Amino acid sequence: MKAAIVDFVDHVSRQGGPDYVAPHDRVATFDNDGTLWAEKPLYFQFAFVYDRIRARAPLNPGWANEEPFKTIIDSDAVFPPGIVENDFLKLLVAGQTRTSQAEFAEEARAFLATARHPQLDRLYPELVYEPMLELLDYLREHDFQVHIVSGGTVEFIRAYANRVYGVPPENVVGSSFAYEFRDTSATPGFFRQPNLTVFNDSAAKPVNIQLHIGKRPILAFGNSNGDIEMLELATGRNGASLALLLHHDDAEREFAYDAGAEQALTTAAERGWTVVSIRADFATVFPDAGR
Repeated sequence: MKAAIVDFVDHVSRQGGPDYVAPHDRVATFDNDGTLWAEKPLYFQFAFVYDRIRARAPLNPGWANEEPFKTIIDSDAVFPPGIVENDFLKLLVAGQTRTSQAEFAEEARAFLATARHPQLDRLYPELVYEPMLELLDYLREHDFQVHIVSGGTVEFIRAYANRVYGVPPENVVGSSFAYEFRDTSATPGFFRQPNLTVFNDSAAKPVNIQLHIGKRPILAFGNSNGDIEMLELATGRNGASLALLLHHDDAEREFAYDAGAEQALTTAAERGWTVVSIRADFATVFPDAGR
């Protein structure tokens, strides 16, 4: 992995070389869940959503007898069993909208400062991958513009991306809810509406890269079937490119699974993308606590 990355960066940053790319075009895009930080047993954003549903339950008494809210309210588990995928959008809406953007951001920051992963017993921002943080720094040292392109909602990621990854809010592309601007108080601001306007996954990722970044990445890093199109976008350019796929194969230090990445692994083998093994390529998985 390291040799492939160093060789690529050397080629595209060597002025006068055949693969040289000017700094303003050195765009790198990274998936978030399962690529920059862990994603099991369920995307960490859902731990936040479930926490918000429990906090809002007193204001919504009908939830006590309505599924899937009842299961979440009645359970002490961070990720209650029995929640099905068809309920996820309903839960995202209930836990993350009908509030001001400022209130939402504060709730997200407070959650991330205190909540702990139920199995790994660490704060969620401590479950970023140390080698990925090193890679982000390495790319920035070589004048790359680093962007996060995730299926997670954009404002949740922005609540920690700059502090944890060094990625500023304007470099985060994600799923998003509608906003309403209200100028009815001393502090005008945005209010989050209960409808998802963009689900940033699979073919939507290249579309939103074009919409929000406006440049084709020359390096793209993902871990799942939902990242295939983003990696294809990078490798489809005229010129040097690098597509990387993180393989979760270390059950001892993290989690081992191929589910959700079967097609991505097959495509990587067919097209010569670089597969990065957590077990073989990561000397350290998570950084020291306290980041």
